[in-house]
Formats: sequence, C-alpha cells, structure tokens
Amino acid sequence: MESGPAIFAGTVFALFGAALLVWTGTRARHRAPVAHGVNPATAAALTAIFGTASLLAGVWCLSRV
Repeated sequence: MESGPAIFAGTVFALFGAALLVWTGTRARHRAPVAHGVNPATAAALTAIFGTASLLAGVWCLSRV
C-alpha cells in the first residue's frame, strides 16, 4: 500500500532530474543562457547540482520500494 506513493515520487524526481540535466547540458553546449540575468557558469553549476540531487532523490525513493 505504501509503495504506490514511493514509486510515483521516485519516478517524478528521476524524470525531472534527468530532464533538467539534459536541458542544462544542451543549453551549455550551444552557449545559450541557462538562466537570464545570471552568470552563465553559476547558473549551469547550480542547475547541474539540483538536477543531480533530484535524480539521486528519485533513485533513493525507487530503491526503497
């Protein structure tokens, strides 16, 4: 009964983290701004950190099922 919410949360976190990492990598590769009005290196680093953290949270949630 408790595995349903864990599967949902893990899937959402993992998909969001993976999408954020792909989007950040694509924007950085094309030298496009990751966030407007922010230093490009800082924006890319912070989004990579949060994307990785979200992906790891998703993997952790799914490993608890």
